Amino acid sequence: MMTKVITGGCMCGAVKFELEDDFSQFFLCYCEQCRKMTGSANASNLFTRTDNITWLQGKEFTKRYEHPDRRFSKVFCTECGSGLPYESKSGKALIVPAGSLDCEPEKKPDAQIFCKEQAEWHKEGIHAPKFSAFKK
Repeated sequence: MMTKVITGGCMCGAVKFELEDDFSQFFLCYCEQCRKMTGSANASNLFTRTDNITWLQGKEFTKRYEHPDRRFSKVFCTECGSGLPYESKSGKALIVPAGSLDCEPEKKPDAQIFCKEQAEWHKEGIHAPKFSAFKK
């Protein structure tokens, strides 16, 4: 059976890629570093093999940040700042921010990790009223 190919990219459209919908792990991470890297409540990262990506356009618009003391990296679009796939520092995995994909992957999250560091505002926000669009 052939694995489905899915596409992804940045918000402004400068960077586009495709890969097989073949992920080994999917974690929602609430650690302080992931919150800082994403500017959000958590990182939502899928893991796959390092050769599972084809850059379709705009690879020259990507930049990699390496944390000087920790094993954290981030690749982002230099035009709009969107997070993009990157090879782990160990070189053993391609880490794909789930939000960079154009459609839902087949893989469902395996675990929520570093929950002890989850922001209180996020815990409270889960129970806040829900609307289908921005409410003024």
